[in-house]
Amino acid sequence: MADSIQAAAASLPPHVQLIQMGTAGAVANVLHIAARLGLADKLAHGPGSAVELAGPLALHAPSLHRLMRAMASLGLLTEGERLRFSLTRLGEALKSDAPGSARSTLLMTGSSWVGSGFANLLHSLQTGRPGFEKAQGMPFFAYLAQHPDDASVFSEAMVGIHGAEPPAVAAAYDFSMLRTVVDVGGASGNMLAAILARHPAPRGLLFDQPHALVGAAKLLEDNGVVDRVTVEPGDFFQSVPSGGDAYVLSHVLHDWNDDQCITILGHCRKAMKPDGRLLIVEMVLPPGDVPHPGKILDMVMLVLIGGQERTEVEYARLLDKAGFGLSRVVATQSPVSVIEAVPA
Repeated sequence: MADSIQAAAASLPPHVQLIQMGTAGAVANVLHIAARLGLADKLAHGPGSAVELAGPLALHAPSLHRLMRAMASLGLLTEGERLRFSLTRLGEALKSDAPGSARSTLLMTGSSWVGSGFANLLHSLQTGRPGFEKAQGMPFFAYLAQHPDDASVFSEAMVGIHGAEPPAVAAAYDFSMLRTVVDVGGASGNMLAAILARHPAPRGLLFDQPHALVGAAKLLEDNGVVDRVTVEPGDFFQSVPSGGDAYVLSHVLHDWNDDQCITILGHCRKAMKPDGRLLIVEMVLPPGDVPHPGKILDMVMLVLIGGQERTEVEYARLLDKAGFGLSRVVATQSPVSVIEAVPA
């Protein structure tokens, strides 16, 4: 399907392709405001018109109708009799309780705080520093620590964006012979839960800062693995729990520059057993012009956090500086790979 869409887009004249790329922000804004208003939840029990919904939402009914008509053109709604709209299968996925966390993801990607980073993209290109810091006056994760509501949306959005990855990682890599898997910077435990749910032998240790661990207990319980996981708060820039057979860094290293990554890797190297292994879960950028979602995500990392996506060669170089040897890269049925490394 993706190949056919790309082929169709490539058949358009170049100027049309560029204009379509440039005007995609209008669609993104429509989706964001629909998520913010909770329109899918409002229509969950049956059709409704803009006139019926405008009052409770304190909106201008004719303008709301235009929004709903635009949503129908995108396939989220369908218009029936008396200008009343119903959810489509696509629109159902926008409900707050729908699997996949699409609503939370759209709330984050269209938020003013994320947008402020991209509004300063030129600053990032001129300085190599995150545009987000220029706009907000503080680093991204410091901002989340001070804004718990936004931090909660961010955590849910990460499940939405990376939701297909944990089961793909658990299926692609053999965790069955490990006794203890330490998920460093594992936030709500989504990756660790998928690993333990598929592999019944290992136990897990979930390690992250306190504000990132909010919601972990419920997620682990919902996945039936809470009794096999120890949750430990801490800061991987200071230390990492010792004694694990494998240390998982899932979407951690791409948040940081090389020097910061070497610090994190150094703590893992110090904490692990001599025969332990390091498992880095990241998008590994292909060389040349090959399209890959990581190449766009790399721009997000530039403007928001100051981290970066990397190639296999760049990961090998980084690991070598931290006292590891890259042993293999395991592809998964998702955009991420498992980069396996062992102490050198």
